[in-house]
Amino acid sequence: MKSFEKELFTIYLLADLLILNGCFVVFHAFRLDAFPNVFPEHLLYFLHVNISWFLAYYMFSGKSIFLKKGFSNRIYRITRKMLIYIVIAAMTSFPFLMEYSVHHFFVEFVAFFYLTTIWTYFLIYKYLKQKRKKNLNTIRAVIISTGGKASHLRRVLENNPALGYKFLGFIVRDNEEFDQDVLGTVQNLEELICKYQINMVFSIPGNDDLTFNQQLISKCDKYGLRLRFVMDHNHPFKLQQNFATDSEIELLNHHKTPRDFVGARIQKRIFDIIFSSCFILLVFAWLLPIIALIIKLDSKGPVFFRQKRTGFNNKTFSCLKFRTMRPNNLSDIRQASANDNRITSVGQFLRRSHIDEFPQIINVFLGQMSVIGPRPHMLKHTEQYSELIKLYKIRHYVKPGITGWAQINGYVGETEELWKMEKRVEYDMFYVDNWSLRWDFKIIWRTVFKGNRINLEPTKSDILLPVLKENSRKEIVRKVSESVLSEI
Repeated sequence: MKSFEKELFTIYLLADLLILNGCFVVFHAFRLDAFPNVFPEHLLYFLHVNISWFLAYYMFSGKSIFLKKGFSNRIYRITRKMLIYIVIAAMTSFPFLMEYSVHHFFVEFVAFFYLTTIWTYFLIYKYLKQKRKKNLNTIRAVIISTGGKASHLRRVLENNPALGYKFLGFIVRDNEEFDQDVLGTVQNLEELICKYQINMVFSIPGNDDLTFNQQLISKCDKYGLRLRFVMDHNHPFKLQQNFATDSEIELLNHHKTPRDFVGARIQKRIFDIIFSSCFILLVFAWLLPIIALIIKLDSKGPVFFRQKRTGFNNKTFSCLKFRTMRPNNLSDIRQASANDNRITSVGQFLRRSHIDEFPQIINVFLGQMSVIGPRPHMLKHTEQYSELIKLYKIRHYVKPGITGWAQINGYVGETEELWKMEKRVEYDMFYVDNWSLRWDFKIIWRTVFKGNRINLEPTKSDILLPVLKENSRKEIVRKVSESVLSEI
């Protein structure tokens, strides 16, 4: 992934600088005798070690950042970078530093930095490996086809836990030989997707695979799977959405979204952590006891209602809400409707004010949801609507949200008619494809201060929505979204 490789390169550089400066502070504290007690001298040495590492890192940047032989490959690369660092630091500092104590300090410091770097990356490597084994925050991947390129891609996926993949096995075509790591054939792909809970498909196409690729794209879109085509370097499609995993592999992303990039996901997660932490400390801490007492006095049952819903990468999670209904057996299969006799008197108020959604801020803090995103649906609805609405499951490319673009445009609550869910999915898809952090702030502002745009009467375009071509439907939502954005 060329774009991902650049971001990972930056992340590793920042991690190295953090280790470098941590070692410098610790070693400096224990070796004060090595430095003159003059502030400019301390600052000079601090700048020297950082600038030297910057130069060493960028001289080493020509190599692929991905590992092919496990952690031993990481030790080899750290050693090479460290040797380059020593040469650069020696050439730029030793001629000007004549005191033996400073030279001695430098040798000891480099040894300490080298060992600390290896140990730190080893702990990170083992931690991420364990996360992938336990399927925590993991993308479950398969490779369609076998052979040398497929085996090489497998090594990249397995030896780089920082990428977030867990390799499940190969899927072959009829004319390919079976192997012990083969899960099945492309003919039973849909069965394999359900059986192994696949999230990502890597496909190595042949020369005459246009029909096969179109069918594969259709199946992956239906199940909300990410799909990457493994291309040759001489392939004619040299687009921005191409990104190289290393010097030997290029991938083509057929459905590119802003949050395919690591930097965007980091921004989103930092925002969610800060927002949810502040809300829990400043609002939820005092509001929870009050609401809990009122619910308990109003009716028997628990304070919280937990419901299994579909989340990021089609994974199931427990969505939290304040209980607004009397305990019943229909909560997982039937939406609440107007004048629903299951709703309590307090529940009516909680629903109208949307306070019943507040506990989902805990889901946000835990990383199961985001503040802004497509609303999560009941498992039964995910199953039903994914059969009726094309691209429905692509909503799950991102984490579900407490509020979203569809909600502030009025598509919220009961969806007793198909066109309402069609419209909700269209707005969700527009958000997924055009996300920005600035847009999230606008949605929050609209949610808090302007409320939902109530427009639930079907228009002519709503009635025709299921039969319109996909591009036409997207154009309708795009124009409406742009006009509303200009008002915010």
